Amino acid sequence: MIILIPAYEPDGQLPDLIRTLRDAEPFAPVVVVDDGSGPAYKDVFDAVRALGCHVIGYGRNRGKGFALRTGFGFVAENLPGHDVVCADSDGQHRANDILKVANTLQQNRSAPWGQATMVLGSRNFTGEVPARSRFGNEATKALFTLATGERIPDTQTGLRGYPAAMLPWLLTVRGDRYEYELNLLLEARHAGYALQSVEIATVYLDHNSGSHFRPLADSVRIYAPILKFLASSFAAFLVDTVVFLVLTVLVDSLLLAVLGARAVSSAVNFMVNRRLVFRHGGEKPAGSTGLRYFGLVTVLLAANVGLIWALEAGGIHPLPAKILAEIALLAISFTVQQRYLFAGKSAAAPVDRTSSAAPACTHISG
Repeated sequence: MIILIPAYEPDGQLPDLIRTLRDAEPFAPVVVVDDGSGPAYKDVFDAVRALGCHVIGYGRNRGKGFALRTGFGFVAENLPGHDVVCADSDGQHRANDILKVANTLQQNRSAPWGQATMVLGSRNFTGEVPARSRFGNEATKALFTLATGERIPDTQTGLRGYPAAMLPWLLTVRGDRYEYELNLLLEARHAGYALQSVEIATVYLDHNSGSHFRPLADSVRIYAPILKFLASSFAAFLVDTVVFLVLTVLVDSLLLAVLGARAVSSAVNFMVNRRLVFRHGGEKPAGSTGLRYFGLVTVLLAANVGLIWALEAGGIHPLPAKILAEIALLAISFTVQQRYLFAGKSAAAPVDRTSSAAPACTHISG
């Protein structure tokens, strides 16, 4: 087992964590990645190095995702064949919880199915939890469930265990900052990996003052998949609405107005989603994907017309009725496109073939 800790401007919590880990597992290698903290934090990293950790890094801050991939690359090159447990440097993860995740990884190695499984240390968010942390996790959980159909209790946990077989894939996933960890969850199913949660303590020191999370910039990165979809849908909605209003003047038929508007807007939406919104959209032939897309459009259109008629029957004007119907069907459209229409091909479940590797007993020094 290798313990990997990305660190940006760490305080005394990091050496304290290393000491506690050393007391529990004296020979477990620990790799700390200095994410461009700068000269002011040299003493902290020197203290960590003195505790027998290998400290690697680079000159400027690149983000947590970049730091994690740097660490994974180091482990793959210098310590191949060993599982990796990632933990945060700010004191949120207790040593016993880190070892709990490590033990779960070890138990999974001997499981009969042999599938590589990502282990998530999941907090239950009880007690005093900062509002932005509670809201962020709930919002990301909703996005994750919408995008994948899976429910996991903690999508933002930094305490995660990765089998050695997973390391090559970890190096290919995009994202340099906090979005990287969510991208791992979103891509895992298509790569053939399973997810497993184990409960850990919820720890926030000084209301999470040690966090370097930037609420606006990092939230935009994390929620980029759904934000791009919403932007694409809004653009298509504007096209659809303009054409709809024009056709209601030109033709005396609600059905023809809806059909004509949807034909134009759906063509625009398909091209944008395939090329710009969904990562795997361009991997499938445009023809077959287009047929499936317009099949989805047909179903949604029927539902749209039905909802508009029902709302109009309730006394609502056609334009507000159309807006309400579009909002109601938006989540369904995103879910189907994300999970099925523009999803990448699911890989065969990778098998962890490193279970016979010798346990990591090398004490790494700087």
